[in-house]
Amino acid sequence: MTTTEKKEEQLEVLDITRVEGYDETLSYTDEEEARVRFLIDTRLMPWILFSTFILNIDRTNLSNAIAGGLPKTLGFNNTVINNAGSMYAVIFSSAAILGSILGKYFGPHRFIPFLVLSWGIVTLGHGFIQNATDFYIARFFIALTEGGVIPATLVYLGSFYKKNELATRLSWFWGVQSVASAISGLMASGLLQMEGVSGLQGWRWLFIVDGGLNFGGWLNDKQGYIAVTRVVRDDLLKLNYNIKVQWTDIYQALTDIRVWGHLLITIVGLTPGIPFGTYLPSIINGFGYNVYISNALTAPNYILGFISMALMTIHSDKVGERGFHGALSYTWHLIGFLLLEFLPDDSPKALFYISTLIISLSPLTHPMNIAWLTENTAPIGKRTVSSGLVIAAANIYGIWANQIYQPWDAPRYHVGNFIILGFLFTTILLFINQKYLYVRYNKTRGEQWAAKSEAEKEDYNATTTHKGSERLDFVFKH
Repeated sequence: MTTTEKKEEQLEVLDITRVEGYDETLSYTDEEEARVRFLIDTRLMPWILFSTFILNIDRTNLSNAIAGGLPKTLGFNNTVINNAGSMYAVIFSSAAILGSILGKYFGPHRFIPFLVLSWGIVTLGHGFIQNATDFYIARFFIALTEGGVIPATLVYLGSFYKKNELATRLSWFWGVQSVASAISGLMASGLLQMEGVSGLQGWRWLFIVDGGLNFGGWLNDKQGYIAVTRVVRDDLLKLNYNIKVQWTDIYQALTDIRVWGHLLITIVGLTPGIPFGTYLPSIINGFGYNVYISNALTAPNYILGFISMALMTIHSDKVGERGFHGALSYTWHLIGFLLLEFLPDDSPKALFYISTLIISLSPLTHPMNIAWLTENTAPIGKRTVSSGLVIAAANIYGIWANQIYQPWDAPRYHVGNFIILGFLFTTILLFINQKYLYVRYNKTRGEQWAAKSEAEKEDYNATTTHKGSERLDFVFKH
């Protein structure tokens, strides 16, 4: 059966009236489609990227504020920072699961701006906390308001981009977070020097300025139809884009071993990022640089990370391969941490700093992993729930990740780095396993499908209860 015949059969069981703007008879040229894609990239994506830019400014500002004396001013040590980070992970993850569902219910175009405004108010409030209790309360509400943004955004972007375009756009989404982290470091090197201005510590100005940043018809008719029709023709399941999430979708997502493979890659693979990212200015400070230079020196790390991630993700999209790209990225990460861990204590401070650059140069695989999960998960309801689960997984690991670097292990964090090395090696194995899990599914199902006669295939299509990625003729990307 050809791809066209398969799509025709799928159309018979899908309601083409469910998605406004879809026209199955619409004809357009490659140039017209490219123009629409360009308009989406230049008029929608900048607003999406700005929202995540501001979100990550807050996340990075916390690490800058720690290096700038926040714990000392408020009368506590890094244990409170770590515990607040673990609490943040639980609340953020819970909000992320709900965010994908609520974003679907209210519409991402309404839900996302509400959350952006809310977290701006909470971020501003960080500048006026007075003690550990205030700090815990502020981190609770920042997690609650930030948590739903990313999964709602994933749902939103899925309605504008085709499967072979999404990973690259998600690399922009996470890449701009690296840019935000770089700019945050440069901002911190200046704002921390405002110590005493208006009677406030420099770290308070970080949050006040960040909080203030949050307050602040581009397709013709045919282009609007092209925008919708092209993504539906790429993935006919998007004809059901507007349906609400059902309990069966939640059950199917939670019981799918393939989904859990991506969740494990997320919670294990992202774990090293929290201790390294939270304490990067402090780690560089421990090499012998002053606090202002230490914050400024984090900028190259984030910029290089953005470049490597973008190049890796673009190449993954181009060649249509995911698993080996992920394993190679974490092998690079492993080498960087081996260097950071085993450099002699009397090594030049520049060499220590270079080891952090090598770590940061390893491409972040998270956007590719999300795209990999998305393209291999169907129907739409199950895909929506899975998007929430992967963002929840991308934060729940903070419970233990925030405990890896302990005050007694500073400044080299030898014990913490050994723990990180274990997580990195495990992630390499997880990527390889996930790839060959999909290879085995394709081989087994392909053989079963090929063994059927045309009459049996017609009977299967007419009577099967299998949906989406459970169908025998669904081909997984690996």
